Amino acid sequence: MIHSSAGVMFTLIAIAAFWFFVEKRTQWTLFGYVPPLLFIYSTPILLSNTDILFGMEQKILVQSSPVYSGMREFGLPVAISLMLLSVNVPAAVRVMGGGVAVMLMGTAGVVIGGVFSYWLVHGFLQPDAWKAVGTLAGSWIGGTGNMAAAHVALEGGPEHIGLAVLADNLVYVVWLPILLGSRAFAEKFNAWARVPEDRVAKMEAASVELHVEERLVSMTDYLNLGAIAMGVTWLSYLLAPLLPVIENVLSTSTWVILLVTTLSLVLSVTPARHIPGSQNLAMAVIYVFVAGMGARAALDGLSQAPWFVLGAFVWIAIHGAFCLAGSYIFKVDVHSAAIASAANIGGAASAPVVAAYHRPTLVPVAILMALIGYAVGNYLAIFTGIMAGRIAGAG
Repeated sequence: MIHSSAGVMFTLIAIAAFWFFVEKRTQWTLFGYVPPLLFIYSTPILLSNTDILFGMEQKILVQSSPVYSGMREFGLPVAISLMLLSVNVPAAVRVMGGGVAVMLMGTAGVVIGGVFSYWLVHGFLQPDAWKAVGTLAGSWIGGTGNMAAAHVALEGGPEHIGLAVLADNLVYVVWLPILLGSRAFAEKFNAWARVPEDRVAKMEAASVELHVEERLVSMTDYLNLGAIAMGVTWLSYLLAPLLPVIENVLSTSTWVILLVTTLSLVLSVTPARHIPGSQNLAMAVIYVFVAGMGARAALDGLSQAPWFVLGAFVWIAIHGAFCLAGSYIFKVDVHSAAIASAANIGGAASAPVVAAYHRPTLVPVAILMALIGYAVGNYLAIFTGIMAGRIAGAG
């Protein structure tokens, strides 16, 4: 059994590194539809449940370790702080205009769709499955980091993030081809949405101006990022106990995540935003955190997955309807609408992929739109989870 802290930490990092290595080395089409995240989460599940799955006398990977609590208490807040440091909302609005409004309409669809779909299926789920709803809402409003943050803020268990990861990937396999395929209907869609003829040309011209060569990351950059992220985390832990606790609504854990989010967004309008390397460092920590959650997961918690996944497909349909409505209201082209939805549902990993397929010149702004999702994801995912909890009678 791998039970020492050093061994557990090595295993989690090695699993995350391995699947990204496989993705890069093989270039399998599979990874275009099933991101490495699913494998990073599921591999530790197999290692920590070998006694059940394979009849072994003991598990290969221990399910209880100080590493897991350390990642939850310190690793995740640090990652959130780094992730939000480079958010640039004004630039995205300047280029995409109504496209940002469509994205926010899609975000509203995620919130409303999450609560409605949970109302439809909650009778078939465990009473605390609303925590999985909030967790998945984090992924579908922002990205993997928001999913992890919402999970911690709502004090979810390993089974909740398991349901969220499973539903996220199964829906993604269906939704991504729809977003890519929408390019074929550009002319009809744009005519239906009454899109001005020069809209796309203006966006592409403005997007070119966003390109800035980022300098190489230096040792002092890492020190500065570490000081900022740990400072935000420390201050959040100092302030959180001073704020009111409302049972099943706002706990101290919730306040920590909200404070980290708010303080980091404040820093994103300062020169700290220009320190390179924050995004990559943040995502590396988040993937290791997700691997740790997989290691703690029990297989019996996934027995409710079919009903939860069914609700997720209803959920994504509502999100899509909101995106269509936003496109019509704001006269937005199909390329911007597809990127807006991808910025929500797929986050920073998928939005550039969809943009490259539709209009390669819009890749830079697609990343900026995904960062807007990062900015609002924690707040709205927590709200979605709380609202779903009300339906379940949790508050």
